[in-house]
Amino acid sequence: VKTLDGAGSIGGRTAAFGQALALNPDGIIINGFDAVEQKPAMEQAKAAKIPMVAWHAAPTVGPIDDLGIVANVSTDPMEVSKAAADWAFVDAKGKPGVIIFTDSTYQIAIAKADRMKKEIEDLGGKVLEYVDTPIAETSQRMPQLTTSLLQKYGDAWTHSLAINDLYFDFMGPSLAAAGKSGTDAPINVAAGDGSESAYQRIRSGQFQKVTVAEPLNLQGWQLVDELNRAMAGEKWSGYISPLHVVTSDNVEFDGGPDNRFDPGNGYRDQYKKIWGK
Repeated sequence: VKTLDGAGSIGGRTAAFGQALALNPDGIIINGFDAVEQKPAMEQAKAAKIPMVAWHAAPTVGPIDDLGIVANVSTDPMEVSKAAADWAFVDAKGKPGVIIFTDSTYQIAIAKADRMKKEIEDLGGKVLEYVDTPIAETSQRMPQLTTSLLQKYGDAWTHSLAINDLYFDFMGPSLAAAGKSGTDAPINVAAGDGSESAYQRIRSGQFQKVTVAEPLNLQGWQLVDELNRAMAGEKWSGYISPLHVVTSDNVEFDGGPDNRFDPGNGYRDQYKKIWGK
């Protein structure tokens, strides 16, 4: 197994994909590479008949036939987005003032943000602003951006909806400097991820109340299984991994003590049976 690092940039991902093709591998697992962004390289891999499986490469789960991706593994991004938006709407007692954070570098991020915006507005809530800022630059951008948005919207900003937890990693100090406690508005809700830092923030009541977590370990096992199926000439499994709305009420379940969502459903044993291990 050869691991190639895209280094969090378009150029890095393009270079890594080029290296992968040069190795003429039996198969490729793509983690977090946008299918639109890397379409030329994926078309090359398809033409070379190299089976590919992906994680979070597109807004849909399953095969992406035109690019030769046998299975895109993910929770259902639209259901994740809906769950996050619904939680915020209910928490605001039907009167949310929402700021949405996304990154237009990724097709899946825009699709998720658009779904959250639609859900809030369809329910009768208000989207104050739709912020497009790069995930890779959250550490530099989010502190000042948070301060500016607080100055602009004040108490009208009741909830933040972000396409993943990273946006909230760097908001806390700015919120605290504005006199906000860890449980004051704006309430931070992440539509996808379930990072260790998010679990810690939710558990301690510090500037995040919800993450709609993904079972990353389970998805890793599924990626291996889907590639194994593809290399054997079989169709994808059809399995869509479950989402989990993590709050302070349930943070200690299903992997929570280890700060991750890891379903206790015996999936490792089941995959081992499939593989004859």
